Amino acid sequence: MIEWPPFVSSRGGVGVSGPSATASAVRQGETGVNGTRRILLAGLAAMTMATMAMVPLGAAPAPAATKSPPDLTGFWSLDATPHANDPGLIAKLPPNTVVLDDTGVAEFPSGDYGGLKPKPDALAAARKWKPQDEMTLTRVCAAPSVVYAIQGPFPFEIYQTPTLIVFKYEYFDQVRLIFMDGREHPPADAPHSKVGHSVGHWEGDELVVDTTHLAPATITNNGLDHSANIHMVERYKLGADGKTLMATQWFEDPEVLDNDGARFIQWTKKANSYVFPYDCDPSFATQYQQIGEPDDAGK
Repeated sequence: MIEWPPFVSSRGGVGVSGPSATASAVRQGETGVNGTRRILLAGLAAMTMATMAMVPLGAAPAPAATKSPPDLTGFWSLDATPHANDPGLIAKLPPNTVVLDDTGVAEFPSGDYGGLKPKPDALAAARKWKPQDEMTLTRVCAAPSVVYAIQGPFPFEIYQTPTLIVFKYEYFDQVRLIFMDGREHPPADAPHSKVGHSVGHWEGDELVVDTTHLAPATITNNGLDHSANIHMVERYKLGADGKTLMATQWFEDPEVLDNDGARFIQWTKKANSYVFPYDCDPSFATQYQQIGEPDDAGK
C-alpha cells in the first residue's frame, strides 16, 4: 500500500495528497474549469511524489547494457581463395610497415624477404642459410615461432571465455594462451618460448593480442630469423557473415630489422571439424638425405 506524502495546497497550508485529497476537493464543491484544474494538479502531484518515494535517495541510474564481444569460438581453416585485404585492419598498421605476401603455401625464395629490411648482421646470416640445413635429425622437427606459424596452411581452433582465449594450432601442436584479465607481460628475463606470452583486449569488435617473450626462430622460412626481443601485435575481426575471420599480424624487431613487417590472413569457419595431431617424425630428415644422395654414394 502506497503512503501518500503531504503536499502544499493551492489554498495555502499542508494537506495530504492522493485519492483522498482529490475526493475532498470534489466534496468542497470545487467545480468548473478552475476546480477541475485543481483536481488534476492534485492527482498529478500525488503520483509524482509516490514515484519519487519508491526510488532510494541518491540512487544512480541503471547503467546501459554492455555489448558483448563477438564469439570467435570454432574451427578455422585458411582461406586459400583470392581475397582483398580488409582496408580497416590495414589502415591501423603503424607507419614504416611492409605487408608480406607469403600467406599460405607460398614462400619467398632465397634472398627475398618480402620487403623487410634486415640489418647487416641478420642479412649476412640469412645469406648463409641453405634449405638442407633444416633437414637434419636435430632440426626437422624444431617448431617455428608463431611469427611464422600462424600464416601457414594449417587450421586452428579457438576457445573463448571472458578471461582467457585459447588458440590451438594443428601445426606442430602449438597452443597459445591469451590472457584477457588485464595482466601485464612478465619481466624481460622470464622464459621465452615459440608461442611467447600473449595478453589481449577488445577494441570494439576487434580482438587485439600483444605478444612478447618469443624464442628466436624464422620470420620467412628462408634464413631470416627474428631475435628474442621481437614484439608482435595481432588484430582479429569477424566478418559480417560470421564465418570469415580476418587478421593482421604486425611485428617489430629493431635488433634484426630496419622496418616493421605485417601479414594479412583470412580463415573460413567449418563446422564439425577438429585439428589433428601433427606428430612430426624426425626420420623424414633421413629420407630426405637419402633422396638427395647420388646412386653410388657410399660405394
